[in-house]
Amino acid sequence: MKVLHLTKVRGIGGAEQHLLQLLPALRRSGVDARFLSLDAAGDAERFHAALDEADIPWSRVPCGPHVSPRLAVAVARAVARERPDLVHTHMVHADVYGSIAAAVRRVPFVSTRHNDDRYLLGPFRHVDRLFMRNARAIVAISDAVRDFHVCAGLPAEKLVTIHYGLDEPPSRPSELTPEEAGVPADALLVLAIGRYIAQKDHATLVTAFAEVLRQVPDARLAILGWGPLEGETRARAAALGVGGAVLLPGRVEPAAWLARADVFAHTSRWEGFGIVLLEAMLAELPVVATRASAIPEIVVDHETGFLANPGDVAALANAIADLLLNPEKRAAYGDAGRQRALEEFSVARMTERTLDVYRGVLR
Repeated sequence: MKVLHLTKVRGIGGAEQHLLQLLPALRRSGVDARFLSLDAAGDAERFHAALDEADIPWSRVPCGPHVSPRLAVAVARAVARERPDLVHTHMVHADVYGSIAAAVRRVPFVSTRHNDDRYLLGPFRHVDRLFMRNARAIVAISDAVRDFHVCAGLPAEKLVTIHYGLDEPPSRPSELTPEEAGVPADALLVLAIGRYIAQKDHATLVTAFAEVLRQVPDARLAILGWGPLEGETRARAAALGVGGAVLLPGRVEPAAWLARADVFAHTSRWEGFGIVLLEAMLAELPVVATRASAIPEIVVDHETGFLANPGDVAALANAIADLLLNPEKRAAYGDAGRQRALEEFSVARMTERTLDVYRGVLR
């Protein structure tokens, strides 16, 4: 079985991390899994290098920011060259161009939905339904994403939930360690990982952390990531008078930070899955997160961490402070989180369920 996966690549986000787990696992299972990069520049080379390290065959076509008939032709030609048994698309650009190529080349295709993107509740939902009409199956990475897309008009009978899988926390060495960034050896560290965009709501996290410092004055907060709201996040910390306790080290490999952290925080307004939650749980960190979208499918309130309503500064602050002040609770929640991640969100489970979809489609 040859399966060609494709997505638009600008760096390594949740979908790309998922592919770096799924593609090698599929190849170990006997599937000739390959990748076509809709290369949007940015930090795409970082992802391509990771594909090379994992021995994943891949090719690329340039991808601009706008609708492009030329890109449609290029993707169709790439599919013709690869001659796959199945095309598997990820995210909107690949859904559009991949579905066109699959139709032209008469190859069945499957789509994975990685988020509950709000724009799909607007006029674009009609376009999305058109391109998904010929999809043999649509994978949702969580029940929340599945329910969202049913509400957006996709056929429920085509949608199946397959959670992300991960077996170990990141191991690639961090370019900058917490110690090098100035985190004191005796400071309790709250860690967040995510792009600086409205969805992740770092404004609420920084505001809540200002409240945490009233109870734990020597604590530190680090947010690893990049994005258009980084400056605004830094300015908020300064305005709240906590700039010296909030570190924004940029796009950094998280291994050393996960090993050093005491609590993991995730304050998204919505979240298709949140693979960083699995990374934190596998690193035995208790999680304070929002009760949004798929997050309650991963984090169990009062068992592997605490959940609060999105935007609830007081609840988030109290939960973070409670864990920072209670090392035994941190250890218990962290251990429970690792066990849950290993039992419920393994790469083997994700891969076998994906293979079931492929077998069903090709039958």
